[in-house]
Amino acid sequence: MSITFDKLGERDYKGFCDDVKEIFSIAAVEAFGPPKDGREIIPTDEVCRILQNIMCEAYAVYANSVKVGGVAIKADALTGHSSLELFYVYPEYHSKGLGFQIWQGIERLYPATKVWRLVTPYFEKRNIHFYVNKCGFKIVEFFNKAHCDPNYPLTGKNSHDEYFIFEKVI
Repeated sequence: MSITFDKLGERDYKGFCDDVKEIFSIAAVEAFGPPKDGREIIPTDEVCRILQNIMCEAYAVYANSVKVGGVAIKADALTGHSSLELFYVYPEYHSKGLGFQIWQGIERLYPATKVWRLVTPYFEKRNIHFYVNKCGFKIVEFFNKAHCDPNYPLTGKNSHDEYFIFEKVI
């Protein structure tokens, strides 16, 4: 299968944002049910903040010329540290080996990266399995009410309350 990446411009961000919100909401709704207060499961401003970071590059991902997902990556060629900010595959393409092929393509796209990092909520078992068992990441930290991330306030209302930090050293 031929995996290709099409770099997105600002005009493409709304579609990317809509995809992220829809796909990332699936696991949250499965785990917790739909929100009862009308609140967004994945806040639009959170996705926009990621995409508007000057160091972030977003891509539509294609398999044999068919769009299958997207990624947003923040890479620092000077330090060799990169972070996978967002990564999604449309549900109809799950369990076909595409995620791993896409990950391999990402590593080829950023050959200067020595260390990869990413964040996944504790309830995203599919993601945890994928990153640890398929891609070779290690869990390096677990933020929760007993060990809070100093960069995010503990609110009890969002996925920042309990999540894993993963790291892969190349």
